[in-house]
Amino acid sequence: YQNYPNPFNPSTTIRFSLNKPAQVQLRVFNALGELVKVLVDNRLGTGQHQAVFDASKLSSGVYYYQLISGEFTVSKGMVLLK
Repeated sequence: YQNYPNPFNPSTTIRFSLNKPAQVQLRVFNALGELVKVLVDNRLGTGQHQAVFDASKLSSGVYYYQLISGEFTVSKGMVLLK
């Protein structure tokens, strides 16, 4: 799902669901493609999950999050407004 709220200040919630247990990586990147934060990097069970991204120490701008689960990968943008 898209993060909520978006735009956000200073934190936002990223929700996702799994239809089977899987190794999951959820990472946040800045507009230059540099890794900012790893929110999730472990095996999760079936169902709804969420992670909170706290950007209180980051500057305003566009950030991207990437969710990898098995062969599934999705990337979405989000905007931090201070």
